[in-house]
Amino acid sequence: MKIMVAIKRVVDYAVKIRVKSDKSGVETSNVKMSMNPFCEIGLEEALRIKESGLASEVIAVSVGPSQCVDTLRTGLAMGADRAIHVEASATLYPLSVAKLLKALVDVEKPGLLILGKQAIDDDCNQTGQMVAGLLNWPQGTFASKVVLDKEKEVATVEREVDGGLETLCLDLPAVITTDLRLNQPRYATLPNIMKAKSKVIKKFTPQELNVDIKSDLEVVQVTEPPKRKAGVIVSSVDELIDKLKNEAHVI
Repeated sequence: MKIMVAIKRVVDYAVKIRVKSDKSGVETSNVKMSMNPFCEIGLEEALRIKESGLASEVIAVSVGPSQCVDTLRTGLAMGADRAIHVEASATLYPLSVAKLLKALVDVEKPGLLILGKQAIDDDCNQTGQMVAGLLNWPQGTFASKVVLDKEKEVATVEREVDGGLETLCLDLPAVITTDLRLNQPRYATLPNIMKAKSKVIKKFTPQELNVDIKSDLEVVQVTEPPKRKAGVIVSSVDELIDKLKNEAHVI
């Protein structure tokens, strides 16, 4: 069984986000980029499934500009067998990415598609659900535990919900999106990083996959949230009530 893992190149989680001066988006020039942490967890889970003997191959795929190749090479260094890059310079929204992933699934025929539950740049949390709908595959989102049964061809997914834990049993092929507590991703070793630099990454364009990436969405403006005022320490309950009533106007 093949496992396909979608990974996204995002602004590194430790970088302070800055909005462009023209308010058209977030500044990405000369900014450290890395693999989306949730995608990293998804790739780690795929590698663990393969190491347990339940999968034969792990394929990392990414959609976006040419720089996504660097992120794919990180995935190869972690242990992915192959990498596929769909090069697209236009801004991509979840439905377009889902259509491209569906087209890749039609080409590669994996038994399991794993994605991070969301990307830390747009926080959409939509692509996994959309691609499952397009493929008409069962889906297990926000997975905190995944157990595969190769003989029965089912995946048991434990997911966190507001009331506790929910367990789903999915017939394969299926789509799974990963949550933070699923695993702790491994670090790529230096020898594997060096080997990954010479590996061939297969390339597609949206046109070759017969996917129209035109979006119905338009970003009008991106602005920073208003800065919070410094807090104050009050000396009594009466002073607190006075400030809430006369300054904050919340009571």
